[in-house]
Amino acid sequence: RVDLHGCTKLTSVGTGAFFMCTSLTSIVLPDSLTHLGEAAFGGCTSLTSVVLPDSLTMLGKAAFAKCSSLTSVVFPDSLTQLGKGAFLECTSLTSVVLPDSLTQLGEGAFAECSSLTSVVFPDSLTQLGKGAFLECTSLTSVVLPDSLTQLGDGAFCRCSSLTSVVLPNSLTQLGEGAFRGCISLTSMVLPDNLTQLGEQAFAGCSSLTSVVLPDSLTQLGGGAFVDCSS
Repeated sequence: RVDLHGCTKLTSVGTGAFFMCTSLTSIVLPDSLTHLGEAAFGGCTSLTSVVLPDSLTMLGKAAFAKCSSLTSVVFPDSLTQLGKGAFLECTSLTSVVLPDSLTQLGEGAFAECSSLTSVVFPDSLTQLGKGAFLECTSLTSVVLPDSLTQLGDGAFCRCSSLTSVVLPNSLTQLGEGAFRGCISLTSMVLPDNLTQLGEQAFAGCSSLTSVVLPDSLTQLGGGAFVDCSS
């Protein structure tokens, strides 16, 4: 156990501060903390839950990557950036509620979180990074917020249980391979303001039977629907 609650002047936890502390089961962070550094708690395989303080604005790259026993995370409303691979391979994480303050979700932020079934996105989110939910194989449905304008390459690639996706009308770009290999996806209505559909966006979606394309579309990427065998 690590209890930093009494460290009232602590504003930052540095790179790899508790990296690979494999027996660490719980942490208490101080209310003064604004920045949690790269891989600060990466590979803490016994850590089961985390409550992040209300003062935190930035969560660094791979901050909790490969915390394979982590089942729950409580995010503060102060958080604006979630770094690349912040929760990569947190294979026991089942649900996530992202805070209303969040505007950007980093590359691979929740990639390979194989037990993740539910994600609640905030209305403040404008960008969803490359591979943000790559291979989240238990994720069944996604409702993206009206604030979102860009969906990164491979954002939901190989989410093999995904059956339902609601895309907002604010979305103008759908990245390469955004839903590639989503083999349970049966239908898709693309939003009215979409102008670009990336290469292989729905490649290998073998159960896809229906797609509605908008009049606004100006670019349809190569192989966008390749191997959609249904």
